[in-house]
Amino acid sequence: MQKIIEGVKQFQNSVVPTRQEEFERLASGQAPEVLFITCSDSRIDPCLLTQTVPGQLFICRNAGNVVPPHSNQTGGMTASIEYAVAVLGIEHIIVCGHSDCGAMKGATDVSQLGDLPHVKEWLGHCRAATAVVKEKRGCIGPEHLDEITTENIKLQIQHLRTHPVVAAKLATKQLKLHGWMYQLESGDIRVLDEDKDEFVSIKEL
Repeated sequence: MQKIIEGVKQFQNSVVPTRQEEFERLASGQAPEVLFITCSDSRIDPCLLTQTVPGQLFICRNAGNVVPPHSNQTGGMTASIEYAVAVLGIEHIIVCGHSDCGAMKGATDVSQLGDLPHVKEWLGHCRAATAVVKEKRGCIGPEHLDEITTENIKLQIQHLRTHPVVAAKLATKQLKLHGWMYQLESGDIRVLDEDKDEFVSIKEL
């Protein structure tokens, strides 16, 4: 914890004075173009990954980069998506999964989550992704982790489309949805090509 405190002190003493004008501008409001939905995993830093600065990304994080389908039950993700699209005027939503995802490991074998009832229920939003891979491969195991992760990205994009505010903006072409798969060890990002139903390297775009 002390390392974190010292980091804050360094930020206040060394960073803020050199960017005072930027922070004063941000204090009066925000106008991000991108809603970035990703996993809570500590190894992912959306701003480092995209080389963006404060004010450019509206970020939502949770275990497994899950987007629950729209329902009449209010949740943090639903409210954040609604606010981002309807109020901030977000033009792009990125769902970013990653390699070696602990949530996807849990979704692969929920029997190991007996003492984690809330995690087990949350990962129910990923059930269709594991079902797709199991249907294709006949079984699911650790060797299918990346495939489950990419199927989960596609699934969460489907869930996004059930949110009324997202559906409305998609219908008027004011919003675009993107699926990203981030490889921790290489830094590579593969992007979903929905027309081909496959992920291609971002370097090809």
